Amino acid sequence: MTTTSATNSTPHAHTDRLPEHTPRLNMAELAPDAYRAMIRLAAAAKKGVDPVVFELVQIRASQINHCAFCVDMHTKDALAAGETVERIVQLSAWEESKHFYTAREIAAIELTEAVTVLTDGFVPDAVYERAARHFDDTELAHLIAAITLINGWNRFAVTTRMVPGHYTPGSTAHRPAAEAGAAK
Repeated sequence: MTTTSATNSTPHAHTDRLPEHTPRLNMAELAPDAYRAMIRLAAAAKKGVDPVVFELVQIRASQINHCAFCVDMHTKDALAAGETVERIVQLSAWEESKHFYTAREIAAIELTEAVTVLTDGFVPDAVYERAARHFDDTELAHLIAAITLINGWNRFAVTTRMVPGHYTPGSTAHRPAAEAGAAK
């Protein structure tokens, strides 16, 4: 058996990774009023949603929308806030792993999917009613705002090709460090 050093044979070595893509444009710089409006919407929506539910919703919608930047950001935020790796990993298969979540969290995740994938039709009454059983009207309104928010961020990030991997939890929300000054 031949052995090689871990630095050049490990499939996870940084030297084996493909290069990052280049962002198409910087929304914070080119549309600062729109960008700041999204940040204000984030702050307003987040005020009325349990922080754990908020991050689960942000991650799940981002998974559905294939938004690597937002999956990276919200996974890191969730981990920093104490969420478990196990629950984050299972989120993409929540229908088969409901036992990792509360009924309230499942109602929020199910609503997130219904609002995010509107091409399947309207938000089903049964999905909305389950969410309404777990959230009062004010909480539900904020939850819908949070779901709408992340879908907007996903579209900004996917369209402009924001690069995942550089976000640090606790840094300025919703933008990489290089853009932090541009949106003030």
